[in-house]
Amino acid sequence: MLGCRVEGTPPVRISWRKNGVELPESTHSTLLANGSLMIHHFRLDPGGSLSDEGDYECVAQNRFGLVVSRKARIQAATMSDFHVHPQAAVGEEGGVARFQCQIHGLPKPLITWEKNRVPIDTDNERYTLLPKGVLQITGLRAEDSGVFYCVASNIASVRVSHGARLTVSGSGSGAYKEPTILVGPENLTLTVHQTAVLECVATGNPRPIVSWSRLDGRPIGVEGIQVLGTGNLIISDVTVQHSGVYVCAANRPGTRVRRTAQGRLVVQAPAEFVQHPQSISRPAGTTAMFTCQAQGEPPPHVTWLKNGQVLGPGGHVRLKNNNSTLTISGIGPEDEAIYQCVAENSAGSSQASARLTVLWAEGLPGPPLNVRAVSVSSTEVRVSWNEPLVNTKEIIGYVLHIRKATDPPELEYQEAVSKSTFQHLVSDLEPSTAYSFYIKAYTPRGASSASTPTLASTLGEAPAPPPLSVRVLGSSSLQLLWEPWPRLAQHEGGFKLFYRPASKASFTGPILLPGTVSSYNLSRLDPTAVYEVKLLAYNQHGDGNATVRFVSLRGASERTALSPPCDCRKEEATNQTSTTGIIIGIHIGVTCIIFCVLFLLFGQRGRVLLCKDVENQLSPQGPRSQRDPGILALNGAGQAERGRLGRDEKRVDVKELEQLFPLAGAAGQADPRPNPRPTDPAAPGLCEETQFSMLPLQGFGLLEEMTSEAKAPCAGSAAVPLPQDAGPGLPSDGQVAWPSMAPVAQPALSGQ
Repeated sequence: MLGCRVEGTPPVRISWRKNGVELPESTHSTLLANGSLMIHHFRLDPGGSLSDEGDYECVAQNRFGLVVSRKARIQAATMSDFHVHPQAAVGEEGGVARFQCQIHGLPKPLITWEKNRVPIDTDNERYTLLPKGVLQITGLRAEDSGVFYCVASNIASVRVSHGARLTVSGSGSGAYKEPTILVGPENLTLTVHQTAVLECVATGNPRPIVSWSRLDGRPIGVEGIQVLGTGNLIISDVTVQHSGVYVCAANRPGTRVRRTAQGRLVVQAPAEFVQHPQSISRPAGTTAMFTCQAQGEPPPHVTWLKNGQVLGPGGHVRLKNNNSTLTISGIGPEDEAIYQCVAENSAGSSQASARLTVLWAEGLPGPPLNVRAVSVSSTEVRVSWNEPLVNTKEIIGYVLHIRKATDPPELEYQEAVSKSTFQHLVSDLEPSTAYSFYIKAYTPRGASSASTPTLASTLGEAPAPPPLSVRVLGSSSLQLLWEPWPRLAQHEGGFKLFYRPASKASFTGPILLPGTVSSYNLSRLDPTAVYEVKLLAYNQHGDGNATVRFVSLRGASERTALSPPCDCRKEEATNQTSTTGIIIGIHIGVTCIIFCVLFLLFGQRGRVLLCKDVENQLSPQGPRSQRDPGILALNGAGQAERGRLGRDEKRVDVKELEQLFPLAGAAGQADPRPNPRPTDPAAPGLCEETQFSMLPLQGFGLLEEMTSEAKAPCAGSAAVPLPQDAGPGLPSDGQVAWPSMAPVAQPALSGQ
C-alpha cells in the first residue's frame, strides 16, 4: 500500500507513475478513493517488465496545474547466505572472546545468538550484542564454553550460521601484558536519526581502560551517548554534527602506556528546504522568478518541473545559482503553471511547489504587426512595424527587443521608441551578424504580448587596417609583426603584404598570408635602401585599408661595419697586454716629468747631484735616511709662489712622492724585472741618455712656470707637443722641453 494525500481546489485527479511512466489501470493494482495505491500480489521478476519493484510517484492535477510527489521505492524482501560465519575461539578465564557474522538482506536482518542451540541470556552483563552482528563476552568463565550460532531473520527468511566453539582454559599466569586493541571502530556511513555503534575490544594485564575522543579535538558530548559493554561507543539519533574521526584508546591503569585505533563516521542528511518557492502573480510580458534553496549531506541537486515535466534552461527560461533560481522572462499565458523544486541526494529527496499566475489586463493592445527588419549597413538595421489592431488609444510607446540570434535570451537588450514612430534604426551592431528583433506596445496598465520575432543580418565589410610593427634583424632582413585575426580565415580572408624600395615605383607582392599568421620575414634586401612595407587584411567583401611603414636598413649596415664580431679570447689577451703597458707607461712618464721639473728648477749646476739623489730615492736599496726631502711638490703650490721659481727653494713633503712612487722594498716585494739596474755611483747621470716614453698629460698639471735659467734642455732632448688642456703653468705655445733620461728601476705597481 502506497499512501497519497492531496489538497487543492476540486476536482483533483490523482494518478501514479512507476519509474517516470504513468501506471495504467489494471486488476493487479487498484487506485483507492483516498488516492492510495494498492498492489494486491507483489511480483518479483528480476530484469523483467512484470516486476513491481521500482520508484513510484503520486501525480495530482486540477485546473491550476499538476504536481508530483516525492519518490517512494518498493523493493522485494531478500536474505542472502552468510558471507562471514563465526570462528572458533580459545580464551583464558577472565579474558575476552568475540564472535562475528555478516549477512545481507532487505530489510536489514535482525541478528541474535544461540549457545548450544539455546538463545543466550541477554540479561548477562558479560554478554554484549552489537546490532551489526557481533557477540562480545568479557570476564570469561569455564561455563562460557560451548558452540555459538548466529541467527539472522527478516520478513523474507531466517538463516542460521555455522557453529563456532568457544574453549575457556584455566586462569592465566598473571604476568604483565601490554594493552592491545583486538578490534577497533570501523568506518560507518549512516543517515540522520539512525544509531551508530563504534566497537572497541581491548585486552591486557592489568585490564586496560578504554576511552574515546574525536581526532579534531571537539567534545563527543553526553546527550545520546552511552557505553555498551566494556568499551563500545553508542551514539543514538545521530546528526550531521556527529560526523568525524573517532579514536579509541586503551590505557594501562596508572601509566601513560596506551594503544589507539580510529574509525570515521559519516552522517548523511536527506535534502530539506531552507527556502521554499512562493506562488506569484505577474502581468503578461514581465519577468517571473522563483527561488528554492535546499540543504543536505551530501549537498543536494536541484531540478525544476513545470506541471510535472522536467524544465531545462532555454528560450526565455534561465536557471542560476546551481539551479536554485528560476527566471522566466516575457511571460505569457503558456507560462501559467505549477512549478516544482525537487531536491535530491543519496539520503533522500524533497519537493516544494509554487504557482505562477499570468495577469492579463482587459483592454490591452494586441501585438504589433508586420515587423520587418532590413539591413542598412554593416552596423545598422532598420526595423519597422504596424500598430496593433485593437486598443491602440492608450499606447504610450513601443519597446524594441534586440539580441544576437546565437545569444541566450538573458543577453537581450531593449530600446524605447515613441508611440508615433513605426520604425527604428538600430546601430552599433556587428558586421555579418544575424540579429533577432521583436516589439511590444506599452500602456499605463501593462504591455501587449510580443510580436512575432524577425531575423536580419547586417551587411559585411572589409576588415580594418591591421596594426603593424617592423623589426630590423640584420643589414638585409626585416621581421614584420601584427596581431592574428582567426575570423578572417572563417570569412574567406587573410592578409596581403607588399614591399618596395622607396626609390622604386612598383611593389613586390601581394604575398598572401592566412588570417592565423602573425609574422613574416623579408630577406635579401638592399642594405643601403629605405623600404616601404604595406600590409592589409581582406575578406569576401574586399580589401581593407592598408597599414604602411617605412624602414631604413642603412643604419643597421653601418652598425654592423663598426661593430664586427670579435674573437673574445684574442681580445682578452690583448686587453691584458694593453693594460700592463699602460700602467708601466704611466709610471715612466710621471718619473720623466719629475726629473724634468727638477732639472729645470735647479739648473745645470745642481743637475747631477739632484739626479743622483732622485735615483737613490727611487732605488729599492736606498736607505730612507738618504732621501732628500727638498724636492718640488707637484701639487699645492699657490699662484703667488709661481713667480719666484728659481729664486726660492721650496720644502716639500716626501710623503707625496711616496704616494706616487711606492718603493718595492717597502712593500716587501722584489723587483719584477729579471735584470734590475743597480744603484751605481759611477754610472752615467740620469740625463745622459735619450730614452723616454711618450705620455699624454691629461690629469697632470705643472703648477710652476719655467724661468729663463731653467729653459736650457739636456743634450739630445726633444720637443713634445702637449694637448691644449694639459693644465696651468705651461708655456702658451703648448710645448715643453724634455731632458734625456736613462731607464731607472721601476717601483712595484700599486693600486694607484
